[in-house]
Amino acid sequence: MAVMEQPSSPVQAEKKVLYSETIPIQDVDADNHSLVESIERLEQENRMISHTLSKLEEESGLLRELFNNANRELASMKKPALLVAEVVNCQGENKAIIKLPNGNRFFCHIAQEVKELQSGDCVLIDQKTLNVVEKAAIATSLDVEKFIILEKPTESWEMIGGLSKEIEEITEVIELPLKKPKLFEKVGIQPPKGILLHGPPGTGKTLLAKAVAKSTEATFIEVVGSELVQKFIGEGAKLVKDIFNLAKSKAPAIIFIDEIDAVAALRMEHGLSGEREVNRTFMQLLAEIDGFDNLGNVKVIAATNRIDILDNAIIRPGRLDRLIEVNLPDEQGRTEILKIHTKNMNLRKVKLKELAAEMVDFSGADIKAVCTEAGYCAIREQREYVTPQDFRQAIEKVRCECDEEEGEELFG
Repeated sequence: MAVMEQPSSPVQAEKKVLYSETIPIQDVDADNHSLVESIERLEQENRMISHTLSKLEEESGLLRELFNNANRELASMKKPALLVAEVVNCQGENKAIIKLPNGNRFFCHIAQEVKELQSGDCVLIDQKTLNVVEKAAIATSLDVEKFIILEKPTESWEMIGGLSKEIEEITEVIELPLKKPKLFEKVGIQPPKGILLHGPPGTGKTLLAKAVAKSTEATFIEVVGSELVQKFIGEGAKLVKDIFNLAKSKAPAIIFIDEIDAVAALRMEHGLSGEREVNRTFMQLLAEIDGFDNLGNVKVIAATNRIDILDNAIIRPGRLDRLIEVNLPDEQGRTEILKIHTKNMNLRKVKLKELAAEMVDFSGADIKAVCTEAGYCAIREQREYVTPQDFRQAIEKVRCECDEEEGEELFG
């Protein structure tokens, strides 16, 4: 009798099938390799996406900043303009009488943020209400801050040649009172208020003024005489007053008035309206230099090529006390100037004393032009050094140019 085999359970049957089926090892390695490649590819794509996202965030930040700047600029452009006015009189704590540039006066209110207003201050007022909303930084309606040389002059006494006597006089009158004021108090004298530098063009008058400003470390205010002559009546005189007030507020200061003959020429008994306006400006200048208010640590340096046409009122003692003539340099002075301008030049067999002897009646500016032209002569011939022949060619060229200018002045 045959014994019947009992059927196994489904789990056991499945195990038999798994154990009976053998998977090759090569197929498993291939699957693992493909999975690793897929993971690396996904990681690389993830890095690329992250890099792109960071770039987009950076560009978004730049665009956001540009938008904010444009929005702020647009908002500022939409703000109404403010009028500039001058305080005539303060009425209590929050009221004042102001004067507009056209001469109209208004009684207005002062914003709470504006503190310590005084008569003569410059304020900004609203166009609609005409109330004071802000105190301006300047104290005048004219922009006198532009005359201040913010960057100190770089010229020093060592850069000036042939003017040892003039340097000594300027040091006594301008530099010494600013550096050692107590010395004058002990002696019991008042130092001069200003000097006048006069002489031919190009002799170093402006250079002397810049050098003394550097040596004293004073505020340097440079004005050209023609800038003091304004278009409308009274503006020139007011500009002169504002410049001197500015110098007093920033003392120690030096006011350098170049070409002073444009405003201080000899006054005529009869003249046109323009000449009368120049005279008003000139009289204000006289009053500021020698008026009721003491200049203190403010010194005046004026320069001109035409001392013969100046009014005697400006050059009398008490105003521009010292008249310093800055003349053409002698042979020794020309040699010193040549040494200064050729200090950085590559010279070959050049004797400066011989060149100085050939440059008779040359000013300091002419000597500088000779050095520059000699360098150009070497450059034209593709040389890196300058020879005596280059200097002689430059001397002839500068002398011819000077003769032509003198001929044009004589024959118009």
